Order: sequence, then C-alpha cells, then structure tokens
Amino acid sequence: MLTQPTHTTYPGVYVEELPSSIRSITTVTTSVTAFVGHTRRGPLNHPVRITSFADFERRFGGLTSQSPLGYAVHQFFGNGGTVAVIVRVAKAHTGKEACVTLESTEGHSRCAVLEVHAKEPGVWGSGLRVAVDYDTHHPDETFNLQILDAHGTAREAFSGLSMDPGHGRYAETLVNAGSSLVRVAVVGEGRPDPSGTVSKAFHHELPDLNVELTVKIGEVEREFTLYDPDCDGEAPCNVTELALLLEHKLRALPDAPGKHAFAGAEVLAFGRRIQVVAGSTDPDDVVRFVGECANDLGLEASVNPPVFPLCGGEDGELPGPRDLIGSEARKTGLQALRDVHDVNLLALPELASYENTDDMVTVLSAAERLCKERRIFLLVDAPAAWGSVDAARAGIAAFTPVRGNHSGLYFPHLQLTDPLTGRLRSFPPSGAVAGVIARTDSERGVWKAPAGTEARLAGVHSLTVKLTDRENGLLNPLGVNALRSFPVIGPLIWGARTLEGADALESEWKYIPVRRLALHVEESLLRGLQWVVFEPNNEQLWQQIRLNASAYLHSLFEKGAFKGGTPRQAYFVKCDKDTTTDEDIERGIVNVVVGIAPVRPAEFVIVKIQQMAGQFDV
Repeated sequence: MLTQPTHTTYPGVYVEELPSSIRSITTVTTSVTAFVGHTRRGPLNHPVRITSFADFERRFGGLTSQSPLGYAVHQFFGNGGTVAVIVRVAKAHTGKEACVTLESTEGHSRCAVLEVHAKEPGVWGSGLRVAVDYDTHHPDETFNLQILDAHGTAREAFSGLSMDPGHGRYAETLVNAGSSLVRVAVVGEGRPDPSGTVSKAFHHELPDLNVELTVKIGEVEREFTLYDPDCDGEAPCNVTELALLLEHKLRALPDAPGKHAFAGAEVLAFGRRIQVVAGSTDPDDVVRFVGECANDLGLEASVNPPVFPLCGGEDGELPGPRDLIGSEARKTGLQALRDVHDVNLLALPELASYENTDDMVTVLSAAERLCKERRIFLLVDAPAAWGSVDAARAGIAAFTPVRGNHSGLYFPHLQLTDPLTGRLRSFPPSGAVAGVIARTDSERGVWKAPAGTEARLAGVHSLTVKLTDRENGLLNPLGVNALRSFPVIGPLIWGARTLEGADALESEWKYIPVRRLALHVEESLLRGLQWVVFEPNNEQLWQQIRLNASAYLHSLFEKGAFKGGTPRQAYFVKCDKDTTTDEDIERGIVNVVVGIAPVRPAEFVIVKIQQMAGQFDV
C-alpha cells in the first residue's frame, strides 16, 4: 500500500505510520455440526443455522418419536455444542401445507380473495388460526391480518394491508416477506371479510339502544338489555362508546361450563361499524344476534367465525436413502450443504436404524464424497443391530466401501431417558459425540483427541453394550471408536480413529485429531490467502505469502498444535522460485508448500514398574 510522502518543512525528525505488509489469516470454525433428516416442521431442503435447542424447537417443532434427529440435536447442545445447521428432509412428493381461503362479500357476490398457506408442510400448520379486522386508519380500504396459534395466542400481526398491487402495503408482498409462519396469495378482488360479526354502518345519530337483544355464541343463547338508563348511566353518543357498552354487556353474561366465549368477547369500533368476536378460538363459536331488534341495529351484516382455521396439513413421510442423498442440481438432501460455509461436522442419526446395510453404505458413500469436497468430518453411528462385540466385528466389513479418512465410526448406542415418555431408550451417539467434540475444541483445541476422561457423555444413563478392556482391544484395531463407562467417571468416548484408521490399512490419517487439524489448516489457509489472486506473481508476493502463512502456523504452534521444540521442527512454509517455476508463472500459478508435524494422541500408555531390591539414598 502506497502512502503520501511526508512534507518536510523544517530540519528535524519526522514520524510516519506504515501499514503492515502481513495480512492476518484468521482461524475458521471447527465444530459447527450439520444434522440432516426428518423433523416435525421447518423449511424442506433449506439449511437453517441454530444456536440452541430452543431455536430447534421454535423452527423445527422439537422432539418427535418418529425420528432420532431431534434427540441428536438435543444431545449435541447438552454436551457442549454451540452452533448447528439443520436440513429438514422428507420423502419426495409427500407432505402438504395447511391452508385456508378467505372470502369477500364486498362485491355483488361472495368470492375467494386471499389464500393463506402455512409456510412449511406439516400437521403443525393445522394449528394456526387467522383473524381479520378493519380497525385501520383507512377502514374502508385496508385491513389487519393476525396469525394465532391453537390456543388463541397472537404470533404475528400485519396492519394496514391492501389488496392493491400498487399499494405500499400490498398484502402479498408484506406478509410473505415478514412472516415466518404463513405465506399468502391474492386470488381475487376485494378485501377478505372480517372475523366475527360485523354491523352495518351506523348513521351519525345512533338508533334507540334501549332494546332487548338475543345473542347466540355456538350453541349457547342469552338475552340482555343493550342499554338500561337506570343502570348504565349516560347513553353512548358514538360508535366507540357503543362498542364498549356492548362488550361490557356480553362479558357479563353467563358462559357455558368450561367456556370463555362470552367472558372473553371483544367488540371493536372502526369507522362507523362495530365488530364482535367471541372470546374463544373455536371456529364453531360464531356470534349471532337474532331477532327484530338485532336487525334494526344492523348486527347481522356479516357473520363469520372468530378465527379462520388453517387445515389440511400433512407431515411428509420419513425420507429414504435417495431423499437423504438428494440432488446436487436442486440442492436437496445432503447436497443442500454445498452452499453453506463453516460446516465442520456432519451427523446422519437416522441411518443407524436402517435394516438394510447396503442402503446405509449408499448414503454414507455420498456423504463421504461431500465431506471430502467441503472439508467436513463425518460422524458415523454404528447400526442399531450391532448388539454385541461379535456383531460389530462381523458387521464392520460392510463399511469397506466407505473406509475413508473423513469419517469416524462410534459404537455402541446410548441409553438415555426419553423426554417425551420419561422412559429409558437407546439413541445413536453421533449427536452427543459432536457435542463432546465441540466442547473439546473450545477447551483444548482441534488438535486434542475428543476422547479420554475429559470426553464425558453428559446425560447418558448407560450404554447398550458394556465393553471390557479385552473387547475394546478387539475393536480398536478395526477402526471402531468405543464408547465405554468407567467407575466414578461414567460414560465417555474411548477411541479417536478414522474409519481409515484400522491397523491393517496403515493410513497416515489414522487419528481423528490429526485429520481434523489438517482440514482446519487447509480451510484457514484457503480463505486467508484469497487476496493473492490477481496479485503480481513475483518474489515480493512469495515473501508476503510466507510471512502470512508462517504467522498463522506459529500461532498454532504456540498453542501446542504441533510437535517439536522449535518452529523449524513444527512446520515450514515454502513459496519461492523452486515451488513456482517460470512455466508456472506463465500459466498464472503460484505454488505454496506447507508442512506440519501434528501431535498424535497417546493411545497406549505403558507404565513400567521396577521393584527395589534394597534401600539407597537419593
């Protein structure tokens, strides 16, 4: 970067601040975990980032006995996880959005004008309710739309909506952009009719209010005097005072047992009209004023239920192998993660329940390819059918096609109390393991093996298979990471090998922390050196690259990520005329060679004890 030369005017010393030539390389995330599978609700095939299980409940409906994914997310956050990415997947061509069509009688005939759809497929949408009123600044032109849940609690509200596409508060544009629950479609002309019962427009002078009225809400009918001069004081002189009086009278009427229709009734005034809505969200609790007096007051101009319920929502069927793999072109299933940055771990807890191992391996093969391309580490759950050490030893052979170094397999399953039933049941371990990895990364670093006495599994009651040292010794050489339970400490992770970490394969990527550290370094350098593109390919650039990369690696060395007592023994960065030849320069290529010496975990600690034959002075 060029700076303005100092303008010297007097003899003396001048000070200039020069920008640093080192562009810092920041470390990327290490433990953001993606979960792909079935959920109760949520956008299909759309990655959503969450930071707590409360977020998961809010966006995806919480736990469901149909799928282990929600439980895996719960265990992830319970064991130290902080950020997750959820991709909801359902069987193709299944699932249906709940909807309701609102009609209008403002024209010469009743016609459909506005369709309200739940934003996502599922039965959950059938619990939504819609309320409409005209209590706006322009009561003859605009309307308010309120979205409520099944209990009548307001979830979202949109005011001053218009059905005119040229209006600044066009309903379709405003609701679809601002709502997380519904989307709307304008299908006709005119405003949707308001909820409840709406009167005709009153004249400037109110009619005689000292009349007997009969009101019927649902199946309950009551009679009352609208205005009694002896009890109600001065007579209402405007529509607003009339609305307050009518609301007071309705709320004073006795309700049916267990009902709140009369006691919670609301009466709104807008323009020269009033709107009466029952205090319940039961669509059958329509407010009807009957009799000649009611007709004289115009209280039967428009009669609708207190809310318009959405209906017809259907949950999608559980996804099959093809649904989980998805389409790269349409970004569905696993492929939806291709456009997501900062995903480091991937869990597919539904695969553990597959009875057909071939289907499981097919999905894992696609997941392994994605992980290699995106520098993600895959957490593989042992099949639920592995109920013993012998079953695990025999079954591991089926994983030969997916024995890669971007994945690790964990056995056995966990026994936890199901929050939905309070009973003990088994769950795949990937969610809890991902949480332990996140906790270990935060406390120690990505180079620390997520195993050992610090890798305790919180909330786990027991394991489906209790392993002995001897049985653990049979599985470890096969690349199966054991989950064990020790006295005092409890359940924990007792293995840190990749699926390529079997002794017979002699892989250089045998250990999970070594593989994950390399992925972390690769991704950090990839992002931190983006500035190099289109820079002049000469010695000055090579020197800057060496400085930047060395500064980043030295920070890792100081934290204990590499072995060796000196930086020279721990890492090197080479970028010069030996790595980048004249032919490379002609082709626009600059080559950077980085070497690291990772610290491998101490899997076998041998303690040698010698018995003393006699006493001696130290």
